[in-house]
Amino acid sequence: MSELYARLDYLFSTYYNGTATRAERDELFEIINSSATDAELASLIHHAWDKLDDNGPLFDRSKSEDMLTQILRTNIEQPVAAPVKNNNLPWRRLGVAASFLFLVGFGAYIYNQKKQVVTKKSIVKTHPKNDALPGGNKAILTLANGKTITLDSAQNGLLAQQGTTRINKTRNGQLVYEAGNNSDAQASVINTISTPRGGQYQLVLSDGSKVCLNSASSISFPTRFTGKTREVTITGEAYFEVAKNPQMPFRVKSDNTTVEVLGTHFNVMAYNDEAEMKTTLLEGSVKISNGTVNGILKPGQQAVLNKAGRLKVLDDVDVDDEIAWKDGIFQFRDAGIDAIMRQAARWYDVEVTYEGKVPQREFTGRISRNVKASQLMNMLGYAGVKFKIEAKRITIQQ
Repeated sequence: MSELYARLDYLFSTYYNGTATRAERDELFEIINSSATDAELASLIHHAWDKLDDNGPLFDRSKSEDMLTQILRTNIEQPVAAPVKNNNLPWRRLGVAASFLFLVGFGAYIYNQKKQVVTKKSIVKTHPKNDALPGGNKAILTLANGKTITLDSAQNGLLAQQGTTRINKTRNGQLVYEAGNNSDAQASVINTISTPRGGQYQLVLSDGSKVCLNSASSISFPTRFTGKTREVTITGEAYFEVAKNPQMPFRVKSDNTTVEVLGTHFNVMAYNDEAEMKTTLLEGSVKISNGTVNGILKPGQQAVLNKAGRLKVLDDVDVDDEIAWKDGIFQFRDAGIDAIMRQAARWYDVEVTYEGKVPQREFTGRISRNVKASQLMNMLGYAGVKFKIEAKRITIQQ
């Protein structure tokens, strides 16, 4: 146990100070994930916390134990789980540990960048009467004839058949298109799936490609692919795992931009209220085209296209940050409060307003998307953000 404590002390310290490598972060998460009980996990974290340099913690040490106790109590009484399960992620225990490391992430950034310490005053947790609940599997399927099906309330099994293509809803909330053997091109028509604010949904296209739609997004696609290419159109954000077919390239269109692939894993974020469209590649290669502007991505790269049509390619992007949403996690790295609140507005289906100017601060951390809005905001509150929640509105206060 002493060796485990010593290793945890090191990993915890590097994570807190923002110097941990990706491998070290994964190792820290694995230690947390393998803790048998919440009590054992709490013991490990308390030990590591106590080993931090006295000048390091963001919070007054006299308050730290009470603060940590509040976090632990909140998450033990209200356990949370990610809406979308992904067994490949090293972080699966999203209760105590997720909230605590979300807090530590904030502390690391503010201490290292601002060189400030929060004064000795109690952090008051807000529990609004009209809290905003997290989103879930909600979507509308629009068939080629205009008929709509509300997927979250539809029964499992066969929902419709268009030509020889059968449309099935599975037990785990996926929509699966199964193409028949008919080769007649006229048998293929266009369907659309739209998620509202506070919604998400998963889709398996007729070629076997998998799509995960984020909130306030849509995808239009043929019920079966014919011709020389496979083309879909999206708004908002979607994650793709494209089935390989070198003879029929896969194309994702959004406004005037096209992402072309043969078979790969990538994420496209193209919300109208965001200043940039981002395409992040996990596996394979993709080509980004917008008029005369184009670029080729390799795994770990991200194409960023602004409203003026200027394209830049970023290297060594932390792809986990970009796809955390599909695994049921809010994950931020040096994110401004306005960027965080745009995500919150879409997921909780709320309006966000500011009293005065938008606070110019940046945050790093992660927390389950399955918590209530007040729980997310309370985590920001530990870093000094003041807010109030009334009905369907979150107000950021000065």
